[in-house]
Amino acid sequence: MYKVLISDAMSNVADQIFNDKGIEVDVITGLSEQELINIIPEYDGLLVRSATTVTADILAAATKLKAIARAGAGVDNIDCARARENGVVVMNTPGGNTNATAEHAFALIMAALRKIPFADETTHKGEWQKKAIKGVELSKKTLGIVGFGNIGARLSHLVSGFDVNVLVCSKSLESRQAEFPHVTNVSFDELLAQSDIISFHGKAAADGKPLVNKEHLAKMKSSAIIINAARGNMVDESDLNDALNEGLIAGAAIDVFSTEPAKENVLFNNPKAILTPHLGASTAEASIVVAEMAANQVADVLQNNVEIHVVN
Repeated sequence: MYKVLISDAMSNVADQIFNDKGIEVDVITGLSEQELINIIPEYDGLLVRSATTVTADILAAATKLKAIARAGAGVDNIDCARARENGVVVMNTPGGNTNATAEHAFALIMAALRKIPFADETTHKGEWQKKAIKGVELSKKTLGIVGFGNIGARLSHLVSGFDVNVLVCSKSLESRQAEFPHVTNVSFDELLAQSDIISFHGKAAADGKPLVNKEHLAKMKSSAIIINAARGNMVDESDLNDALNEGLIAGAAIDVFSTEPAKENVLFNNPKAILTPHLGASTAEASIVVAEMAANQVADVLQNNVEIHVVN
């Protein structure tokens, strides 16, 4: 009998799928790297979200492992190259959390424009800061979307009812432009200069360097805000903190960080930054979808030798 480990918290629909298919499953979360190294030789399959980092040492110990499924889109927490060398297929679940992440990005946009966190905090304190809090409307603004996969495309539709001008910086959009007549593909510099809101929805750079630093931030409108619900290293956090403090840009709403879980960060306590703990995919609906997809993918590899959404 095949045996699978679920090492991150996810919907119990995943273990139910394995039980229904006759695959033994253990759910053990919060494992350290060494603890995972100690037990991984027992397993044929592994399901993770973002908390587990699948390192080269873990893969070296995984002598039976055939498949890893990431219940989500990003796989930067998995050493995909080493997995491939070891004959382990790595899969993700694209589309499973598309709407959830796009809606969170939209919520961050509105929270930043209307200063919702500050308004909430001060009202709870009985301060009634109505005269001091003046928001900005989304209507008629220019939204720049960097990266135009499923999430970026979904966000472009979510804002369509606000008469927003949508700019996109995406190499892949040229071949799909006819599908998205409501957006305009521009250069990165044009997007930086023209956008009132810039939302990141692309992949991290292969070399791990931030896509945006202080030089880029200086090209933006002083009234602009940055939204990042993609990857933590898309924007240099130190440069972003400086840009907020110096008034180069007006605000930022960040859901992802260079180091997670973020127990400390240069952006903490910056009044111009709204911060959430990587909640993009954290909805009841998305958690069920990605867990179901990941479980079925691993089961298909083990029982049918069928590989779906392979990323390595």
